[in-house]
Amino acid sequence: MFKNILFPTDGSPLSEKVTATVVQLAQLHGARIVSISVAQPFPFVPLSDGAVVPDAEVYETQIHQAAKSSLDKVAAAAGSAGVPFEGIVATSHNPYDEIVTAAERHNCDLIVMASHGRKGLNKLFLGSETQKVLAHTHLPVLVLR
Repeated sequence: MFKNILFPTDGSPLSEKVTATVVQLAQLHGARIVSISVAQPFPFVPLSDGAVVPDAEVYETQIHQAAKSSLDKVAAAAGSAGVPFEGIVATSHNPYDEIVTAAERHNCDLIVMASHGRKGLNKLFLGSETQKVLAHTHLPVLVLR
């Protein structure tokens, strides 16, 4: 039924926990996993000439290494199970947009996401990438906790 499964991962313990389920789902359907980790660009803008700002280059390097590390864990799980895998590191202030675009670009027919299930003010202020993906894609989205 599903041949190309997109699995966004942020490297969180929840994403790591969900990885096993995604791999099993791919095995069940004879599907491949396309996993994406979105590195958010350097968020600091100096407000004045004398402002102390962390080194943007160091930040960018570390955030890309973290994204690659997240994908390496999914790749290892997929490889152990004999599931075809492709990893993507993207950079964007809007992870949901990269997720939706990757799903379309790689002909995915399902998006599987881990959700922290935030409620109340946390959801309002932190937002929900899962909710944004649901609002911007026509594909089925399986949300796991």
